[in-house]
Amino acid sequence: MPSPADAVRLALDLLARWWRASCQTARLAIGIPDYDVYAAHVRRVHPDREPMTRDEFFRERMDARYGKGRSRCC
Repeated sequence: MPSPADAVRLALDLLARWWRASCQTARLAIGIPDYDVYAAHVRRVHPDREPMTRDEFFRERMDARYGKGRSRCC
C-alpha cells in the first residue's frame, strides 16, 4: 500500500498532467499553436535539426493560417 506521501505525489502528478492536457486542448480550440509540442517533436524526430525559435514558430504558423499579405475574408 502506498504511503501518504506517495499518494500525494501521484495526485499532484495526475493533476499536472491533466492541467497540461487541458491547456493544450484550449490552445488548439482557439487556434493557438503549441510551441512546446512542436519543439519536443523536432528534437525527438529530427535530432539533426534545430527547432525554430518561439517567435519564428508563431510567425510561420500565422502565415500558414492566414497567408502572407492576403485576406481570407469572403
